[in-house]
Amino acid sequence: MKTYKRIIAARRGGPEVLQLIEEKMTEPRHYQARIKILTAGVSFADVLMREGVYIGMPKFPFSPGYDIVGIVDQVGSKVSKVRRGQIVAALTVTGGYSQYIFLNEDELIIVPDDIAPEEAVSVVLNYITAYQMLHRTAKIKKGEKILIHGAAGGVGTALLQLGKLHELKMFGTASTGKLALIKKLGGIPIDYKNENFVKSIRKLTGDGVDAVFEGTGELGNSSYKTLREGGRLIIYGISSMLINGRRNIFKVIGTYLRLSIFLRNIIPNRKKVLMYQITKYKKQHPEWFREDLLTLFDLLKEKKINPVIAEKIHMEKAAEAHRLLNKSSIGGKIVLICNQ
Repeated sequence: MKTYKRIIAARRGGPEVLQLIEEKMTEPRHYQARIKILTAGVSFADVLMREGVYIGMPKFPFSPGYDIVGIVDQVGSKVSKVRRGQIVAALTVTGGYSQYIFLNEDELIIVPDDIAPEEAVSVVLNYITAYQMLHRTAKIKKGEKILIHGAAGGVGTALLQLGKLHELKMFGTASTGKLALIKKLGGIPIDYKNENFVKSIRKLTGDGVDAVFEGTGELGNSSYKTLREGGRLIIYGISSMLINGRRNIFKVIGTYLRLSIFLRNIIPNRKKVLMYQITKYKKQHPEWFREDLLTLFDLLKEKKINPVIAEKIHMEKAAEAHRLLNKSSIGGKIVLICNQ
């Protein structure tokens, strides 16, 4: 009997709740493809799910894994859009920490030749998020000024690279050890631990920035103060619910209370507070996801973007990957290697 391995979050808790289990291999259904996963991304969304604070997450136990790249291993009898042997990418939301996954053919996007799986998977979540926030949510214009919080992380580095292509003037907050990476990627670094970023932005720009990208959920009110007239604050994450990678009930309550910032949209000052959710965008506009991912794959092939990969870790050590992410001491994307 053929089997495969996957990681599950057995219950709510720290990285230690991630366990390796073995499952019986099955055949794909009519419109499904069985994918042999090569690489899976590790994201803060995975950590939030593990801690039980992610809205819409499945019940425990489940396999985390928001984004994957793999080989089509077998197809169902009615599959016509992909074939065996093709390299494909997908936004899975869950299930990626596995050697195999079964997905509907409509969820799969073919990865062009000559793109490494670890680079391709870095694009699926982080760069799509960055690209759509810039162009579909903020509707950024060439030459505008933006502020990126957590600019050395996976989405932050993607925003910096894509913003540079659009000739944006970029400012990025991070801790001291990550400031050099922000500068290398074309941003002006701001040490959020030792500087008041609101004062720094006012000093550096005079009248503020055109857009702020905020993924913590706790910097919205301060970020709003950095906007110039017509500015847009885009909120896309709630990582502040965690302290050292663990759920904190007071932080959870505080984060949700801060979402009242959207009430500022009733103030007639031409500033806007907007929310970006990749799953909502994908559900409402699946054609955007496919179009934008193919655009990003082209940029990757042309070497106009270069994903910052912090670590490549074998799937069996997923708990270690979560510990690294909890420390917030690394810059870029953590990638799991699921099949050697």
